[in-house]
Amino acid sequence: MHSRFSRRISPSVEAEIHRANDAREHGDTVAEFAHLESAHVIGQESTYWHVAVHARMLVWGIRNRSPREVAGQLFRIAGAATKTFIGLVPSGNTGGTSVSPFRRMPISAEHQEMIDGAKSQI
Repeated sequence: MHSRFSRRISPSVEAEIHRANDAREHGDTVAEFAHLESAHVIGQESTYWHVAVHARMLVWGIRNRSPREVAGQLFRIAGAATKTFIGLVPSGNTGGTSVSPFRRMPISAEHQEMIDGAKSQI
């Protein structure tokens, strides 16, 4: 069952996933991953979306033959599935292997507004 936050943040996360899919269809793997990173930042406080976005990043790694991304995403999926619900997420982290999975990062005003909006409806 999805939490209230998960349900309320869904449109924002799904919009980024849709943008990632569009970028993939146009052969732009860099933009595709950037949209997945945005989806990660927006949805990482939801166990469902946190795991789902890492799973999409894993598929990206497989499709783009990136052993580092594949291994990193497998590790991150396990962490997202077991740690998100207790609040152990590094806020703002973009979710890819280019940054430590434990590093907190700044959240853009646009993303913070989406997150705050979803939380204020709870």
